Amino acid sequence: MNIKEKFGQKIKSLREQKGISIEHLANISNVDRNYISDIEKGKRNVSITIIEKLSKGLEVKVQELFNYEE
Repeated sequence: MNIKEKFGQKIKSLREQKGISIEHLANISNVDRNYISDIEKGKRNVSITIIEKLSKGLEVKVQELFNYEE
C-alpha cells in the first residue's frame, strides 16, 4: 500500500468515526466531494492546503492524518 492509499484510508476512517458523509465533509472543509472521494481511494496527491482544510473539517490536528499503521 502506498502513502496516498494510507492517507486516503485514514481520511475515510476519521470521517466514518465522526459519522459524516463525504458530502458533509466537502461542505465543512470547502473541498470538492469528488476530490475527497478520490483522496479516500488513494488516487490524489494531496497538497498541504487540502490537508489543512481536511484536518479542520475533521476537527483533528494535521499530525493525526498521518498517524496510521505501517
